[in-house]
Amino acid sequence: MSSQPLGLENYQRPQLVAPQGARKVLLHSCCAPCAGEVMLAVQASGIEQTVFFYNPNIHPAEEYMLRKNENKRFCDKQGIPFVDADYDKDNWFERVRGLENEPERGQRCTVCFDMRFERTALYASEQGFSVISSTLGISRWKNMEQINDCGLRAAARHEGVDYWTLNWRKQGGSQRMIELARKEAFYQQEYCGCVYSLRDTNRYRLSRGRDLIKRLVKFYGAEEKNESDRLIVSSRD
Repeated sequence: MSSQPLGLENYQRPQLVAPQGARKVLLHSCCAPCAGEVMLAVQASGIEQTVFFYNPNIHPAEEYMLRKNENKRFCDKQGIPFVDADYDKDNWFERVRGLENEPERGQRCTVCFDMRFERTALYASEQGFSVISSTLGISRWKNMEQINDCGLRAAARHEGVDYWTLNWRKQGGSQRMIELARKEAFYQQEYCGCVYSLRDTNRYRLSRGRDLIKRLVKFYGAEEKNESDRLIVSSRD
């Protein structure tokens, strides 16, 4: 475990204040690696949270199930409620029709975020949550401004619902995200989630002479564990 001041072991977490001073938050989650650090940050501030898993963009189905189950595993461990929303992938494909060749962080991603946050905000309104946020923003691969714009737009459709725009990456958030993922041995996905991201990532890899993505087999910390086991065995020889 890290001994750095911003690492999991030593970081003195600040008391976060949600919009309106809300004491409970509906947290849209995309995956366990992104969610873990955000969940701990909210939890440390004594803010009640419910994780809302709505990600019909993730394909294929077995990829979706593994990401969802990993997220639920950590929620169960922390005693945090987990809402398993619909996997309405057909609706998602219809929403992004015509945007199949948009680049990462382009218009397709905006439409995707809009769809996921609209459902999150609707659930919040129906279930009495005044604040929503998302774990998507902690990833350095994402455009924070794009995500916040989508979140604010979705929340504005429902009176009394705000979107929390906190930058979860700051003060070592991205560092702790990876550290926690290794500690918990979360599944390590190598593409954003949709079939177009998988396609484009594999095209990029091929252009660089790299292997194609191998789904469902890579977990954080596994390489370090394998190397440690190898050294232990070697020391016994």
